[in-house]
Amino acid sequence: MFKPVSLLTNVRTHRPPHDVGNNGQTLSHWVYCPGPSLVTCRESLHSFTHSLMQSFHSMSSASKCYFRIAFALVSCSASVVVAQVGAKLAPQPDPTMTLVYPSSKAVPQTDVYFGKTVDDPFRWLEDVDSADTKDWIARQNQLTFGYLGDIPVREKIKERLTKLWNYERYGFPSQHGDKFFYTHNNGLQNQNILYVADELNADRKPLLDPNSLSEGGTVALTGYVPSDNGRLLAYGLASAGSDWNTWKVRDIASGKDLDDKVEWVKFSSVSWTGDDLGFFYSRYDKPNTASEFTGVNFFQKLYYHKLGTPQEADKLIYQRADEKEWGFGGSVTEDNQYLIISVIRGTEKKNQIFYAKLNDNSADGATKVVELISGFESSYQFVGNDGTQFYFESDHSAAKRRVIAIDITNPHPNQWKEIVAETAEAIQSVHLFGDRFFLTYLKDATSIVRQVSTSGERLPDLQVPALGTVAGFGGKRSATETFYSFTNYITPPTLYRLDLGDNQSTVWRQPQLDFKTEDYVTERIFYESKDGTKVPMIVSHKKGLQRDGKLPTLLYAYGGFNISITPTFSPANLAWMEMGGVYAVPNLRGGGEYGRDWHEAGMIEKKQNVFDDFIAAAEYLIEQKITNPSKLAIQGRSNGGLLVGATMVQRPELFAVALPGVGVLDMLRFHKFTIGWAWVNEYGSSDDPSQFQSLLAYSPLHNIKPGRRYPATLITTADHDDRVVPGHSFKFAARLQACQSGTKPTLIRIETSAGHGAGTPVSKLIDATADTWAFVIKNFEVE
Repeated sequence: MFKPVSLLTNVRTHRPPHDVGNNGQTLSHWVYCPGPSLVTCRESLHSFTHSLMQSFHSMSSASKCYFRIAFALVSCSASVVVAQVGAKLAPQPDPTMTLVYPSSKAVPQTDVYFGKTVDDPFRWLEDVDSADTKDWIARQNQLTFGYLGDIPVREKIKERLTKLWNYERYGFPSQHGDKFFYTHNNGLQNQNILYVADELNADRKPLLDPNSLSEGGTVALTGYVPSDNGRLLAYGLASAGSDWNTWKVRDIASGKDLDDKVEWVKFSSVSWTGDDLGFFYSRYDKPNTASEFTGVNFFQKLYYHKLGTPQEADKLIYQRADEKEWGFGGSVTEDNQYLIISVIRGTEKKNQIFYAKLNDNSADGATKVVELISGFESSYQFVGNDGTQFYFESDHSAAKRRVIAIDITNPHPNQWKEIVAETAEAIQSVHLFGDRFFLTYLKDATSIVRQVSTSGERLPDLQVPALGTVAGFGGKRSATETFYSFTNYITPPTLYRLDLGDNQSTVWRQPQLDFKTEDYVTERIFYESKDGTKVPMIVSHKKGLQRDGKLPTLLYAYGGFNISITPTFSPANLAWMEMGGVYAVPNLRGGGEYGRDWHEAGMIEKKQNVFDDFIAAAEYLIEQKITNPSKLAIQGRSNGGLLVGATMVQRPELFAVALPGVGVLDMLRFHKFTIGWAWVNEYGSSDDPSQFQSLLAYSPLHNIKPGRRYPATLITTADHDDRVVPGHSFKFAARLQACQSGTKPTLIRIETSAGHGAGTPVSKLIDATADTWAFVIKNFEVE
């Protein structure tokens, strides 16, 4: 159960430092509020302001410019702000708050968007490799980790998390040739180990152990693809959480690597040719060293790598020098006759389909690329083929998706054949085995699995254990078995083997944890958003909790990019519920839970719907006497970090704690870094006059208001995040610290040797979760 934690633990006093101004002289003009009286603080501020104004007219023009920026930022009410003229800003402790933030200098920077001037004084923090930024990171981390380390309950939380995380985890087995491949983690290993076995349940041997490749497990296995004959393994590695991948090839029998290596791969797997002599992959040109983790990524190209040759000799299969935003995913059909090329444009959920005939099953004999489906009008996912008849899952003329067949010898749309019609539920995935499709649907954000023959006949559904998420069903069309998993917020993922002959499922691996699932409950409810839209939410917690309006509650969501947030087990969330917390996950518009229309209702100019859905979820939990604003925390990552940032600045009084993780927080400049340009399809662009207005209206960075009392905020990011660059979080933290009023802390936790999240070592996950839960508990008004 939650226990009281004093907010005044280990009180420390700090004096603001002196800094050197532009003229080399020491500037010591600081706002300081030493007493408990707010009047005293206001008088100090007014006296300080008056003295500055007296000297304003004697300043040089440059000094006046610096002064205006500093004065604008220091005018955060009669607040807890420490400001240095023209050079640095840092909050001064509230009478009941013990923190003094590292100073963040304000540098004059303005942009004009269609006649509107927008200040960006912390833009220097976008340069993550500069000496000033590195110094700022070090000082912020020193403050944050000192604060978190002083929370008494943190070590107990970490101890429990370590026990909960210590359970066996298996990946889905796959068969190639006469070998079986799967990953396994014994519990606390930083990275999963890839194993190979002669039989599914026979003795296995380690094939690739990423834990041996770096200290602390910061090199991760990002993907692996065995060749069809099971003799070779192509595998991708990423260092420190970067999206950049290097792919290598290993001889499975000897366990030794070949000389082959392809670099600068991003957002791409590989696909072997039928002769196992090479594979297709997509890459970008080598970036400039200075902008490796921040520079924009354009002009992806599709290549074929022939084993035994250097990357410089790889054959270019397809590129579009006239279309810098196009990306390519190449996959070889199971009959080894065709290369299917999915052409994407950013994160837009509409794509094109091209193909090339493979002569002699290799790229060396590939014929020209044929444009089968052009125009970026709908979404198409290749499922399989019978000769020239290609099967696709698509939202063409079906917002919730369907399965169609296209004969490439007569590909006109009026000749397309519908195999599985659109239903009330949205299709999430389709797999083809023999003569039947396995289709996973979402019904109010939980999985159902149906079977339909290639002729369109409905077959018996696969029974799902409870409300939760089903995933898997990989394997060749000729397979006699496949594997799937079931999980939800209170059930660890159980792996099932499905016999495709008799359609019977048996448990293959079921993890054992130190807790009882039957002691918890997970239920789906519906609530109304601001405009009356019905939104589903799954609420999970210990059984027997009394709804007295005082339950500590964590509200987590995403709401974007057509991504469906379905029930998934996490040791972190289990620890939260063990302590008596409620875990609530609403399925906001912008996601894919109800198909294309649901997604588009939360895009571009309709993005405010997502924030309204999230706010309505919080209000529902309060109205239902589950919690109250003093015990309500909100959390989200990436696009979910944007969600938390926008919501906390719109309705700060509604939450006690905000946890924006690796968030997109500067909506005017996100498209200027790495792959950020690809999100314009989702958000819009500040280069467009109408979209600029809607972006500015909710951009978290630009809507922080001086003098407002914001929730206690723990911002999290990583120094190697090259997807949502850390400059977003850095600038947000600097401005929030400058403008925060009241007693709530604003801290930023900057992980080192880590990225956007994928491949994060288990040890880092445990530490980050312990810090997060300790921060939440400390800043709840716990009785």
